[in-house]
Amino acid sequence: MNTKLRNILSAAALALLIPTQHAIAEAIPLDRVAAIVNDGIVMQSELNQRIALVKEQLAARNTKLPPEHIFRKQVLNRLILESIQKQLGKQQGIRVSDGQLNNALSSIASQNGLSLEQFRDALIAEGRDYNQAREQIRTELYINSVQQNLVNRRIRVSEQELDNFLTSESGQSQVSAEYQLGHILIATPSQASPEIIQKAERIANDVYKKLEEGSNFAELAVEFSNAPNALKGGDLGWRKAAELPEVLGDAARKLSPAGFSKPVRSPSGFHILLMKDKRGGAVQLVEQRLVSHILLKPSEIRTAEQAQRQITQIFQRIQSGDDFSSMAKEFSDDPASGSEGGSLGWTQNGQMVPEFEQVMNNTAIGQVSTPFESRFGWHILTVLDKRTEDLGEKMQENRARAAIQKRKFNEELTNWLREIRSQAYVDIKE
Repeated sequence: MNTKLRNILSAAALALLIPTQHAIAEAIPLDRVAAIVNDGIVMQSELNQRIALVKEQLAARNTKLPPEHIFRKQVLNRLILESIQKQLGKQQGIRVSDGQLNNALSSIASQNGLSLEQFRDALIAEGRDYNQAREQIRTELYINSVQQNLVNRRIRVSEQELDNFLTSESGQSQVSAEYQLGHILIATPSQASPEIIQKAERIANDVYKKLEEGSNFAELAVEFSNAPNALKGGDLGWRKAAELPEVLGDAARKLSPAGFSKPVRSPSGFHILLMKDKRGGAVQLVEQRLVSHILLKPSEIRTAEQAQRQITQIFQRIQSGDDFSSMAKEFSDDPASGSEGGSLGWTQNGQMVPEFEQVMNNTAIGQVSTPFESRFGWHILTVLDKRTEDLGEKMQENRARAAIQKRKFNEELTNWLREIRSQAYVDIKE
């Protein structure tokens, strides 16, 4: 190639690479890679967006920022860990549906006294990008699902740990019964005369008689009670017996839900308790359903839409007379229940994800639900029977196990994050 031609080609190449003065004024900087993480990347724009978000959150809490280079490194490390966890979640088929995301957003909005639409408008009014905020919450839900799924597999609670916890003072406190109480106090002075005590007792007995005749407890509390919560209808909220004066704790233990006590004497006067509700303790009546289900999970070879279409076809075949158990054995992606014809055994609220429990509670005995989605995929379920069981002792064990599991989870999560970070290929370009 002669020198003249080479110069022309060089000029042409430069013309393509170097924009005109007008173009420079309108140029948008190209995005760059901040870090390579296994098979994924963290982009500079993603890092900048997260830095701006975290700065805004810290400013709202009046928290002083560290030096910029340290702060930037901390945020990048957070994004690298998120990328590793997302990749692990994808390998496990974990996903967060739009329905789950909307439920989470509605919950956040409700906590702020807003509807979902009002929450969206409030974010926009503050100059926030609603779609960006929505995807950030989706990421947080996804990371939490990955952690719960993968870290809990590493945790075991032994029978000895369970027994030790249940016999400890801390364990007894956590698993003891809680009462939602109403309270009416007819007060007496600390050094009341016999006449004053007798008058207070007569008023308390009159109030008790009105309750027996069907009068409203809250209205009587507003009218007669001398307790600080009188204008709240006597509501005490949820209390453990140990949190009450001994005479009131003893009275509460004897009450059934919707029951009220006879006037109880204490140094401060005469008390009447209403048992609004009760949870925990050695006796716990629980409604259970005998449930079977069929699950189809989205995967690398089946999209969520394809899973929905297939579960709908299975539902239609069962409606036409095909056996539910046989269909579960053939098609269900839940290996544990699928081999048992879809059987989940006796199931109660608190064991399944909310979407599953809502459909389970609204399905009559002998009926098959229409297809519905949870974070695990698409389901149909059938309720075969229903019963009420006293699971007080079992639920005490479950609460104790959950408390130990939660404590171990927090410890194990730190170890797990350190492990997956050390095992990952990370090339920081920042």
